[in-house]
This record gives sequence, C-alpha cells and structure tokens, in this order.
Amino acid sequence: MNIYGQIASNKRKTIFLILGFIAFASVFGYIISLYFDFGLTGLGIFLIIFGIITYISYYNSDKVVLSLSNAKPAKKEQYPQLYSVVENLSIGLGQPIPKIYVIEDSGMNAFATGRDPKNSAVAATTGLLQNLDKQELEGVMAHELSHVQNYDIRLMTIVTILAGSIAIISDFFLRSLIFSGDNDRKNSNGIIIVIAIVAAILAPIAAGLIKLSVSRNREYLADASGALLTRYPEGLASALEKISHHPNISKASHANAHMYIENPFGEKARDFFSKLYSTHPPAKERIKRLRAM
Repeated sequence: MNIYGQIASNKRKTIFLILGFIAFASVFGYIISLYFDFGLTGLGIFLIIFGIITYISYYNSDKVVLSLSNAKPAKKEQYPQLYSVVENLSIGLGQPIPKIYVIEDSGMNAFATGRDPKNSAVAATTGLLQNLDKQELEGVMAHELSHVQNYDIRLMTIVTILAGSIAIISDFFLRSLIFSGDNDRKNSNGIIIVIAIVAAILAPIAAGLIKLSVSRNREYLADASGALLTRYPEGLASALEKISHHPNISKASHANAHMYIENPFGEKARDFFSKLYSTHPPAKERIKRLRAM
C-alpha cells in the first residue's frame, strides 16, 4: 500500500474506533445509572463531568507531560541541528514552529505534545540526538510534527480521559456494592445488578484496549505522514531500527508512554497478549511498512 493509502486507511480505522468508544462509554454509563435509578439523568451527569475534566486537561496536558518527562527548553546554540530540522519541517508543513525541548537521558526517544499546531512542543532525548544522523533525525521529527498536524495529541488526551473516567466510575460502583446496605434495591433489580457488575468489571479492560488500539493506529498514521513530508521513508525506518534497541526512558510512566515514538519501557516478548496491550505497533512492522512505501 502506498503512503496515501496508508494515511486514508488509518484515518478510517481511528474514526470507527472513536465512534465505538463513545457508544461503549455511553452504554456503560447508562447501565450504571439504571442501577442507581438515575436513568438518563445519570448518563447526562456522567457526560457533563467528562466534559469538564476533558476541558481542564485539554489546556494543561502539554505542561503536565513536559514536567513528568523532566524536559527542559533546548538552547539553539547548543542544539543547532535539532532547531534547523524542526524549523525546516515546520515551514514545509506550513505550521508554526513548536517549542523545542531536550530530555537528559541516554535512551533514544522523542515525543510531541500540545492541543494544536499553535500550541505545541516537541522533545527529544540527548541519546537520540547523539546517535542519529541528520536524515534519521528528520524522519523522527517529521513523525512527531505529523502527530501535531493530525491533532493526535488532542485525540489521545480525550481518549485517555474517557478511559480513565470509565475506570473511576467502575471502581466507585464496585466499592459501593461492598459498603452499601440497600439490600431491597439489590433484590428487586437482580438482572440489572448482574449486568452492572459484569459491565463494571469488563468496561475498564475494554476501554484500555480501545485506547491502545487508537494509539497504535495513530503511530502508523504519523509514520506515513512523516514519510510523505520528508519524501524519504528510509530516514524514519533507519531511525526506528536504532531507537528500538535503546528506547528506555528513566522518567517515562504508563500515563505518557503512548506519546513517545517508541515504547519507552523497551521491547518485550511480542506474543498475542503483549501485542494486545502495547501502546505502539511492533517496530519491525513499522519498518516493514515504511520500506514498502
């Protein structure tokens, strides 16, 4: 499949996943509302709370991520090649030049953050800058800038908050069963409570899987978009080969792992379950797709 075909395919997959995620969250919220006899009112409250949390996170997610990663503003005189690459690629995309940060870490990795092209930032580890040549660095930065251009950061912020909200509601509901003494309501709504318990147990797992699936699709999309920007897929493919051997970041957490260009915890066994719960597609598969373009 050529670059344009891959971009279109990944956009379609992401749209279906997001629509499914919203429908799934709405059904889950409604089931829990039925148990508490809130009906559609409870679902409305859930959606309002979700909207407020999303709004707050939307305007602060970049600051939180940069702080958690211990990223520091990069000085132009100290990192001239990084500045040159980011500035040239931004001009090619026709978007504002993002703020540029560096993470003091020997691991090789990078990420982009920000709610839109006007409020964005890219960060790279010192290990990445020391080990990649210019074409490889261009491939990596093109990938990250494509995340910004495709509004992937905004999308993943919303998906992460939605998945987290489902987990919180599930935990609240299960705890309420333990401490609640309202046995009459439990006995009169036997079918509903069974459905609610099953939903509360399975919903966080399903939400997490959908989140990871969206993350993997956006990585493929950014790979294809970045290759289209540089017109040189081999640059990113070669960079991913190097990065996949040393991607570990000391300051990485499960909360921001999906933002890095490669899993910051390193490659683990790629059996069925590890692939299912991975924030990134296998590096070998990404390299294979890039070299087939």
